[in-house]
Amino acid sequence: MRRLAARGAAGDAGEVAAPAADSTDCARGRHPSPRRLVDLCAIWDPGVFLPAVGWKRASGFARRRLNEAETLNSVREAQLELLEAARPRGPGSRERGPVLRMARQQQPPPWVHAAFLLCLLSLSGAIEIPMDPSIQNELSQPPTITKQSVKDHIVDPRDNILIECEAKGNPAPSFHWTRNSRFFNIAKDPRVSMRRRSGTLVIDFRSGGRPEEYEGEYQCFARNKFGTALSNRIRLQVSKSPLWPKENLDPVVVQEGAPLTLQCNPPPGLPSPVIFWMSSSMEPITQDKRVSQGHNGDLYFSNVMLQDMQTDYSCNARFHFTHTIQQKNAFTLKVLTNNPYNDSSLRNHPDIYSARGVAERTPSFMYPQGTASSQMVLRGMDLVLECIASGVPTPDIAWYKKGGDLPSDKAKFENFNKALRITNVSEEDSGEYFCLASNKMGSIRHTISVRVKAAPYWLDEPKNLILAPGEDGRLVCRANGNPKPTVQWMVNGEPLQSAPPNPNREVAGDTIIFRDTQISSRAVYQCNTSNEHGYLLANAFVSVLDVPPRMLSPRNQLIRVILYNRTRLDCPFFGSPIPTLRWFKNGQGSNLDGGNYHVYENGSLEIKMIRKEDQGIYTCVATNILGKAENQVRLEVKDPTRIYRMPEDQVAKRGTTVQLECRVKHDPSLKLTVSWLKDDEPLYIGNRMKKEDDSLTIFGVAERDQGSYTCVASTELDQDLAKAYLTVLADQATPTNRLAALPKGRPDRPRDLELTDLAERSVRLTWIPGDDNNSPITDYVVQFEEDQFQPGVWHDHSKFPGSVNSAVLQLSPYVNYQFRVIAINEVGSSHPSLPSERYRTSGAPPESNPADVKGEGTRKNNMEITWTPMNATSAFGPNLRYIVKWRRRETRETWNNVTVWGSRYVVGQTPVYVPYEIRVQAENDFGKGPEPDTVIGYSGEDYPRAAPTDVKIRVLNSTAISLQWNRVYPDTVQGQLREYRAYYWRESSLLKNLWVSQKRQQASFPGDRPRGVVSRLFPYSNYKLEMVVVNGRGDGPRSETKEFTTPEGVPSAPRRFRVRQPNLETINLEWDHPEHPNGILIGYTLKYVAFNGTKLGKQIVENFSPNQTKFTMQRADPVSRYRFTLSARTQVGSGEAATEESPAPPNEATPTAAPDRQSIWNVTVLPNSKWANITWKHNFGPGTDFVVEYIDSNHTKKTVPVKAQAQPIQLTDLYPGMTYTLRVYSRDNKGISSTVVTFMTSTAYTNNQADIATQGWFIGLMCAIALLVLILLIVCFIKRSRGGKYPVREKKDVPLGPEDPKEEDGSFDYSDEDNKPLQGSQTSLDGTIKQQESDDSLVDYGEGGEGQFNEDGSFIGQYTVKKDKEETEGNESSEATSPVNAIYSLA
Repeated sequence: MRRLAARGAAGDAGEVAAPAADSTDCARGRHPSPRRLVDLCAIWDPGVFLPAVGWKRASGFARRRLNEAETLNSVREAQLELLEAARPRGPGSRERGPVLRMARQQQPPPWVHAAFLLCLLSLSGAIEIPMDPSIQNELSQPPTITKQSVKDHIVDPRDNILIECEAKGNPAPSFHWTRNSRFFNIAKDPRVSMRRRSGTLVIDFRSGGRPEEYEGEYQCFARNKFGTALSNRIRLQVSKSPLWPKENLDPVVVQEGAPLTLQCNPPPGLPSPVIFWMSSSMEPITQDKRVSQGHNGDLYFSNVMLQDMQTDYSCNARFHFTHTIQQKNAFTLKVLTNNPYNDSSLRNHPDIYSARGVAERTPSFMYPQGTASSQMVLRGMDLVLECIASGVPTPDIAWYKKGGDLPSDKAKFENFNKALRITNVSEEDSGEYFCLASNKMGSIRHTISVRVKAAPYWLDEPKNLILAPGEDGRLVCRANGNPKPTVQWMVNGEPLQSAPPNPNREVAGDTIIFRDTQISSRAVYQCNTSNEHGYLLANAFVSVLDVPPRMLSPRNQLIRVILYNRTRLDCPFFGSPIPTLRWFKNGQGSNLDGGNYHVYENGSLEIKMIRKEDQGIYTCVATNILGKAENQVRLEVKDPTRIYRMPEDQVAKRGTTVQLECRVKHDPSLKLTVSWLKDDEPLYIGNRMKKEDDSLTIFGVAERDQGSYTCVASTELDQDLAKAYLTVLADQATPTNRLAALPKGRPDRPRDLELTDLAERSVRLTWIPGDDNNSPITDYVVQFEEDQFQPGVWHDHSKFPGSVNSAVLQLSPYVNYQFRVIAINEVGSSHPSLPSERYRTSGAPPESNPADVKGEGTRKNNMEITWTPMNATSAFGPNLRYIVKWRRRETRETWNNVTVWGSRYVVGQTPVYVPYEIRVQAENDFGKGPEPDTVIGYSGEDYPRAAPTDVKIRVLNSTAISLQWNRVYPDTVQGQLREYRAYYWRESSLLKNLWVSQKRQQASFPGDRPRGVVSRLFPYSNYKLEMVVVNGRGDGPRSETKEFTTPEGVPSAPRRFRVRQPNLETINLEWDHPEHPNGILIGYTLKYVAFNGTKLGKQIVENFSPNQTKFTMQRADPVSRYRFTLSARTQVGSGEAATEESPAPPNEATPTAAPDRQSIWNVTVLPNSKWANITWKHNFGPGTDFVVEYIDSNHTKKTVPVKAQAQPIQLTDLYPGMTYTLRVYSRDNKGISSTVVTFMTSTAYTNNQADIATQGWFIGLMCAIALLVLILLIVCFIKRSRGGKYPVREKKDVPLGPEDPKEEDGSFDYSDEDNKPLQGSQTSLDGTIKQQESDDSLVDYGEGGEGQFNEDGSFIGQYTVKKDKEETEGNESSEATSPVNAIYSLA
């Protein structure tokens, strides 16, 4: 809770100098405004600085702020202008008070003017009302809107309309509404009512009426005697699902390979419907990168294939509110083709287009049209960019952003990469995006310019302001948007301009300033900020409270705390003006704050380290001008719980008895509980165990008893724990060597530490060794702890042989030592001994100075001096501090010095990068350390002022250039010259239509070199280059931009080099052009050689033209495999080669004899459409594990672990018609692998068995079923034609309204049981609605009509909700039956 100043003497906001503070208060040390930034009693009286007694900290802060303000040249003028601007205007305004006259007459120093400036800038303040219900109910409060409907409120026409508006206030507010900016008289409309104790409107249509009559813009007003709050303007709209317009669709005739767009054009619904495509038989349309639905709902074919005639295409629109799906008449396709036979075997052909005689063509865009377009999106919304292209083969789509990368955290690709979605758009997402559509015939691109606008959004939303009488405050309403929104203020729902004038209120744009608020200032203010894209409306009330202090916590609380812990005593309070709080102990003494005490602003008193003397009764007193309140807290200090004899690690034989000790010391007034854990889990105390207060005994130890045992000693305030490990030895035969059979363990801890021979710088430590546990002690480590710098932290002091038990320890001055000893043997270290008594050495001046002294600038006009602080053993005395000295190097100026208690000091107002001599000397209360060494440091660096000149570029080869430049003058570097840096970027390629990345790259060169080489450039490209000088601050100005061109080079390797072997006679090779041609391609060179084991055949070389990307080779040897090496050529030569080997023939591996070493061979694949059986041979031993690895044509890799005896195995997650590569390797040795086998799954409808459709009995059965279905359809049509339309809404004996559908509209209802019938549904005599005859719809297959569809058009999840069906009589509805409904009525 933030404290506010109580108001002093009467005066306006400008009168805050001496007249505002009572002189008596100042003289007595009281402060009228304890939480102000500037102490009013410490400003001017007149011309004398008078710090208030008891406020030294605040005054010091003010002095530091005011010393900085002395550097301002026009503080006095600014203060006078602010005072003049703050003066009230109009009738009743006061003259300039004593502050202004004093400023003009007595001429105070500049810091006084800065004090006034800080006072005026600290106008805002507020009281926070606690959540205590008793206070909330007592205090008066203007109305606050707590709940309201959304701005765009769309309602279901079948339900009653609810427009929500709820508010709170004291007294409870009343409500009224406006509709379309006019008063809405609820009492005159019998359908409209308002909920009790609420402003929520209820519009009831059970007695008739049309919801459309109530559409409009509504606004709620909540009012009590302190003000009026407003809701948003709520636009009420009734959901609509209009019918699809009638149309007769002719068959669409299209040439095979041509693009096609099937337009949906759904009826405009509210909200917009969800579009999906299905066949007329309700089968989803399979979508892929060739056939897909666009964002506008149209269905796009990048190229039409003959197989697309096998189904028809119907667009469906699902309307959310009415739970209906409208179905458009289906499109049928007629594909003209040069190859009328739809041979299913061609579907798996690697080039189906050429096999079907379809001409290949370059991509072109189907949507959007042209080469460029623009799109506007609002901030915070999702940006969806879409590019759909036609072409043969089907083009691939890639997305880029000019001048940058796509935002990886927000961008995702949809619809087979045809759509780019960027979520939660912000201003940095604006710019130019382009999509690149490419196939092997070429590529095109479309540029989309994205502009990001913004509806208003809050930067600083106005908050409720609760003030005490006479206090100042402000309401701030800041919003941003694009375009910049305008701000309009209202008070109690009326424009501020038309409100009665208020001399205590001043409007300054987006801020209202209140001064000297009174009870009459209470009101509710509205801020409306708007632009062309929307608006924001916020209510904020101003409430003036006058409440004496009161305590919020129970009285006389008891707080118990453990000794040496930190604790906090809470004293929540409330009052207006905000009270000041003070703490007292045992009803006497001064205010508790400082030292071991710290008082927080919320009233809590923190005691940093509890001591015994802190026990007592603490009283907190809250005071304001209306009175005071107090509360008491009793603090009891308890001793900590400590385990002083801990359980020790033990080794026991099976069957013996073990006792684990755990002796505890605790505060006798607290209840002690001792429990045990085994392996960090609660220990079950069985028959073999006995738990006593100070031990745990285990009888007949067994192997299951081995583990760690933790003793937990706890009270209600604290706990302590100790852990030991029990090792259980199994029974063994009696060994011949008794000593060798004894188990070895870590030594027991040393004990009985004693300090003797106490000297100024040394002491003798003696101890008694513990048991070595059958392993001789090799070393003792002595550790020490001191209680001044790092209490509780132990440090190694020295190490001694295991043969001694007494040693002289060398000590440092002024350290309060405590020692302990650790014994070490070959098994490990013992627990530390109990600590010795303490011994403090006498103090002395430091004998060394801090190390690592450095001087470095953090800004261009300073130097930060740092060093490593000295530790406790180097301090040698109390109050260790450091004398820091510095002066300019090579000057005879005197040393500057300052005493510092920390480990850094910043020297200000230094020239740029000047050397300084620095010394840091240690000092304590006993004297200074030795004279320190002088260290050279430098002040801060500034950015370089000059750039390299006469930059010359010489092209070395196609990927490298040499640079030469003139170095800059040293005085222009303004710091330490780190390097010369060249920034270069690829401007364009010399190849036409090749997009290049213009990302800037850099090359660095040492500062002493005037030349360098830039390498790894792209050949055959235009580059630009700039050079800069770099120092520790950053880059200097850029040099003149140089341009250069790299010559032609050799190309990169051809992409996607693929080797396929469709049969034993031929091998097909395919590849794509190199990613980086690096010049004009003149052809490709293919080298291949046959090999069989270690035998190699003769190498054959083939040369191809630059446009050829495939080659078919006739095998001369059906047994051997082939190794292919392919490279592209330019005029410069051949580039990087891609190498592949031919696979084994599909579905079988070449039989070979079992090799001598371990290997895997004869991998055989028997594929089907969605699975494949795999077998192989190997010469591994039994129990060997294998891994089957297979990769599909989308480069998705999967692995299946297999046991050796599990053959054959079946891969069950394959896709029909997809090519896979497979290998088998050893799980233990991945280097032992079979050769790679390539196979292809058959299409989904391939049937290798006898077709059931050719069986006579099946044909007869189908004919009988078809005849039965035809008869049922005829009966259904006759019945429906008499009864009307299909949708499952009864309209019995209800006349058709003007909007009732009367024709075939293709709609069908999929409402579930919870949805109400449409207007006009008939009810039975008992008031229940009759169940419709048929509830069949898509909801029968989903939950609530929220089904979604994948990119391929399939349902996500299946509809599962089924409804009970009841028979009805008479005409069912007035709606004609659609074919779809007729079919579903038979289900």
